[in-house]
Amino acid sequence: MYKNFIKPIMFLLPPEKAHNLVMVFLKFSNLIPPIGYFIKKNYVIKSEGLKKEVAGIIFENPIGLAAGFDKDAEVFETMGKFGFGFVEIGTITPKAQPGNPKPRLFRLTKDFALINRMGFNNKGVDYAVKKLKKRKNKKLIIGGNIGKNKVTPLENSENDYISSFNKLFPYVDYFVINVSSPNTPDLRKLQDKKPLTKLIDALQIQNNKKHNPKPVFLKIAPDLSQAQLDDIIDIVNKSELAGVIATNTTISRQNLKEQKERIIEIGNGGLSGRPLKNRSTEIIKILRSKLNKEKAIIGVGGISTAEDARKKLEAGADLVQIYTGFIYEGPGIVKKIISALHSK
Repeated sequence: MYKNFIKPIMFLLPPEKAHNLVMVFLKFSNLIPPIGYFIKKNYVIKSEGLKKEVAGIIFENPIGLAAGFDKDAEVFETMGKFGFGFVEIGTITPKAQPGNPKPRLFRLTKDFALINRMGFNNKGVDYAVKKLKKRKNKKLIIGGNIGKNKVTPLENSENDYISSFNKLFPYVDYFVINVSSPNTPDLRKLQDKKPLTKLIDALQIQNNKKHNPKPVFLKIAPDLSQAQLDDIIDIVNKSELAGVIATNTTISRQNLKEQKERIIEIGNGGLSGRPLKNRSTEIIKILRSKLNKEKAIIGVGGISTAEDARKKLEAGADLVQIYTGFIYEGPGIVKKIISALHSK
């Protein structure tokens, strides 16, 4: 139904308008019982046997929804009904911000990809907390992806991360430090060894003050040099971080099928989808070979089939996440992957 009916209609709309329309539908799905029945009948599959403990958390299955879809914690429980074992909200900043000027989201249909320069548009951490307080499904694991506000000077960025961390702490199961989005000016400079170490240490001080410290992951870019990646691996191994999410979107535009003129016209932004698949898997392999064995890896980037997910897991990922594949393949992608993992 999705590919034959819903997707063709959605793809007639500009990408961000289509996303907003889907969000409205998902927000009110609980108020229409037939929709809940339709979701359960067509998309959910039991995932017994796929439970996995990662970073001290029991995941019902290893398939998650990546950050960026449910920025403000508005539909995370509905997304769980599609079969996701975990949902990552955000990226969330301390204060609400509109993000970058529109248009800022673009489809590359020939490449099964998206380019976005959203710029951490979100309603702020207090709004997300208000939504998370209403959480009913305690089995669904929720991750909190946090970043800095655009107006916050880079040297003061740790204050933003700490603020969101402390406010979200009672309501999420794990955290993600996002320093790898290409759409906030200078944010990726926080991946350099000195500022990254400082930021991680500051957050772990806050974490260790809690009665029940929670796993904290670092989300990294796919565009790191080998030297930068080695520095990050060294930092993660020496830190109390639970692990790494590999990877965020890329600024590369190599090997695209889309016309060069349109790519130039679109301009800056992070590329996600199939073109990112091989690079993210390559980074997962490197991480698994060099990270301490207790450090977890969440693989994301270019997963649009069950085989894509399997390759990420075989490369060393403990869990995987989907976003762009969900847009192109529809909710059924979760069921397909879970079914394939069952038959392994």
